[in-house]
Amino acid sequence: MSWTVMGSLGAVSAAERAMRTLHDEQAGALYAYVVRLLNGDRHKAEDVVQEALLRCWRTQNLTAGRPLRPWLFRVARNLVIDEYRMRKTRPQEVNGNIWLEDLLTSPDEVDWLLSSLLLKDAFRQLSHAHREALYETYFYGRSMREAGETLGVPPGTVKSRVHHAVRALRLAMDVVESADDEGGGKPVRYMSAA
Repeated sequence: MSWTVMGSLGAVSAAERAMRTLHDEQAGALYAYVVRLLNGDRHKAEDVVQEALLRCWRTQNLTAGRPLRPWLFRVARNLVIDEYRMRKTRPQEVNGNIWLEDLLTSPDEVDWLLSSLLLKDAFRQLSHAHREALYETYFYGRSMREAGETLGVPPGTVKSRVHHAVRALRLAMDVVESADDEGGGKPVRYMSAA
């Protein structure tokens, strides 16, 4: 009784020798080609090369002596295209924890509502002159000159009031954000009439 160990040099059939020769001659070039097709994904490239060589072994006559490289490269290219198309038709695979991270980090309607309430409160704290300047420029879309004519003040005064009002609103929102981050914040000071 004789035992043949896989991979040993004893009692190797012609088909096995042809498969080893095919692998030794074609696998390196095929692997490099597939890695380029997959933008450097070496793990998927190994799977594609293995599948292409397996299909060649199953369907082609390896001992016929005809060149198999064009056939192998075409099969590998088709496998890459099939895998790409399959990924496009399937829903995107996600990690089980990603939805939780997105939920915790993405702003939602509650954040928007809280921010708008804080901004509204900060807006009320502004002086009447600062609020008027903001209304005329931001809400009505008037230029500094037009807002100055409407309010009866020079354009430079409107520009100064808008600058200080926006700065006070930003400061109020920054203090709120830093209070959220650090657990406490400084009291907000708003500009009085300029």
